Amino acid sequence: MEVHRTLGKGLLEIVYKDAIEYEFNLRGIPYQREKKYVVEYKGAILPHYFFADFVVYDKVILEVKAQKAIFSEHYAWVLNYLGISKCPLGLIINFGEPTLVTKRLIL
Repeated sequence: MEVHRTLGKGLLEIVYKDAIEYEFNLRGIPYQREKKYVVEYKGAILPHYFFADFVVYDKVILEVKAQKAIFSEHYAWVLNYLGISKCPLGLIINFGEPTLVTKRLIL
């Protein structure tokens, strides 16, 4: 909320990610940014992988958006990320709307 209160809406996602990282460091919150996850298929590691925007406390996938709305594909992405990462909780935070919008997904 602090990031949205300070920066408002209309900036690029990367700017919000930088500000979130700043806040995590300021508050001593453990996180990994752009954590790489491999995708396994029938015992084989596929050549493509995904990067979670943030993994917080080794349990929460945080997906940052700066769009007009959160769309169904964003939910699908985060649910897939949860399955691959084995994290129990996902958050989608959208800075692209007039007020901060947060959606919580549980695996």
